[in-house]
Formats: sequence, C-alpha cells, structure tokens
Amino acid sequence: MDHTVGFVMLMVIVVSVALFAMIFGIVYLSKREKLSMIERGMDPRSYKPRAAPFQNLKWGLLLIGCGLGLFLAYLLDHSLFAKMNEMDDSGNAAIYFSMIAMFGGLGLFASYRIEKKEDDKKAD
Repeated sequence: MDHTVGFVMLMVIVVSVALFAMIFGIVYLSKREKLSMIERGMDPRSYKPRAAPFQNLKWGLLLIGCGLGLFLAYLLDHSLFAKMNEMDDSGNAAIYFSMIAMFGGLGLFASYRIEKKEDDKKAD
C-alpha cells in the first residue's frame, strides 16, 4: 500500500514537470521564431497559416479507406478465416490492422492523385 502512494506522488510530480516544460518550450520557441523574423526584417504578424484546399478531401478519403479496410477485414475474418478461428482461439487481429493500413494508404494515394491532377490543370 505504501509503495503505491509513493508511485502515485512520483507520477503526479513527473507529469506536472513535463507539462510545465512542454508549455514553456512551446512559448519559448514561438517567441524565438518571432524575434528571428524581426531580426531579418520580416513582420511576424503578416505571416498567417494558409488554408490547405484539399485537407478535407485527404481526411475524407483516409477515413473512407480505413472504414473499407475495417469492413473487409471483418468480412474476411468471419467468412474466409472462420475455420481457422475454430481451431485457434488467438483470433486474427493482424488482419484488421493490415487492412486498415492498406486501405488508408490507398485513400491517401487517391487524394494525392486528385490533388496532382488539379495542380496540373492550374499549371496549364
């Protein structure tokens, strides 16, 4: 019982210090960035983050691909690999992760192809 209280107190201290260090680092680095921009003669207020026009397309195709991969993995697990599951109780967890990764990657590749086609149209 005594060791768990000490461990909890240690974790509270470590997490608090890490949180403070992270916030301090972010503020310190952003101020240094602004100061270096001023030293080079740039106006830090004029640089604002630009909107990415295809961001929604990229996320949409990624999530559609992940959903298709998860659905296909479920179908494969419960139909094609059903006999394997009867003999082996470990399941097919790897197929779920692999299909999500493959179809998510295909979604990102489709997004890249669509963005490239649009950029080529604008360049012409």
